[in-house]
Amino acid sequence: MYVIAGLGNPKKEYDNTRHNIGFSVIDMLADKTGISVNTAKHKGLLGAGYLNGQKIILVKPLTYMNLSGECIREGLDYYKVDGSTNLIVIHDDISLEPGIIRVRKKGSAGGHNGLKNIIQHLGKDQFVRIKVGVGEKPAGYDLADYVLGHFSQGERKIMEDAVKEAADAVMEAVEEGIGHAMNSHNRKKDGQA
Repeated sequence: MYVIAGLGNPKKEYDNTRHNIGFSVIDMLADKTGISVNTAKHKGLLGAGYLNGQKIILVKPLTYMNLSGECIREGLDYYKVDGSTNLIVIHDDISLEPGIIRVRKKGSAGGHNGLKNIIQHLGKDQFVRIKVGVGEKPAGYDLADYVLGHFSQGERKIMEDAVKEAADAVMEAVEEGIGHAMNSHNRKKDGQA
């Protein structure tokens, strides 16, 4: 069984913001798998179903970004899932260009408060994460304002494609293993590192 959590903030005002890209990927996975993510449980919205015979739990924490670990910890404990191997967290990353996907087995929070809280609640940084690049904040911008802001017209198509690719990366990680997903998605695109 896999717990697949997309990070974001509840409330309509945060829909389609940079920080809510994890929620967008969960929505895409729900569409692809036919799983309804509408059960309020463990401080989040959950949906359970199967992906090629493997049970998966899709999670959108409702704790707000900075407390995401509370929801994820409760879910892992309830379903008796090992976070080191069977937790996949999808989140925004300002250190990657918009639309770039990176799959990692572990790593630091990198200044991301949602990840910081998950690491704090799990007591380790060893869990799979799918990073979705949203671009670096422009000079003079407040970081919170930037990540809570919406994508520009020019970025929207790039990010729609990134959401699809991130959902594919999650599905590959579950179906074929994290190594396959890393090989498939951790590559340079259009000359970018």
